Amino acid sequence: MADSSLSLAQQLGEALKSKGWKMTCAESCTGGGIGYAITSISGSSGWFERGYITYSNEAKTEVLEVDPQTLIVYGAVSEQAVEQMASGALKAARADLAVAVSGIAGPEGGSPEKPVGTVWFGIASANKVISLHQRFTGDRLEIRQQAIDHALEQALVLARS
Repeated sequence: MADSSLSLAQQLGEALKSKGWKMTCAESCTGGGIGYAITSISGSSGWFERGYITYSNEAKTEVLEVDPQTLIVYGAVSEQAVEQMASGALKAARADLAVAVSGIAGPEGGSPEKPVGTVWFGIASANKVISLHQRFTGDRLEIRQQAIDHALEQALVLARS
């Protein structure tokens, strides 16, 4: 785990504690890395509710209530999918903030429309759902690490707002 992730998770925890909020995460391409970074922080049980690793489309629909039609029309790596993942995780965990990630870490799986390194992020609170798109470079581990850090950064922005 990168020092940057641990630092971001620490800051996120402080922001969430100051609001009395709990958070959750729904991860696909990061495979639990966000949850790992968060739970590496002592005391995170006070502000981290639970996490979901929903790697398959079935898991996204069954656990997070992502509409199967969304996955057919837009794909798992899309604005629509991560917004539904974040909203579904927020509801399932009864949390105050959720971050969701879905992307293509490679080396296989890319396409001209969605090349390797394409990652979508969804961040949700009770009254807001936002999505962001990034294109990262590097090998599989580097892309995943960048996605973890970016997800934590974006969650921190919403937690501080």
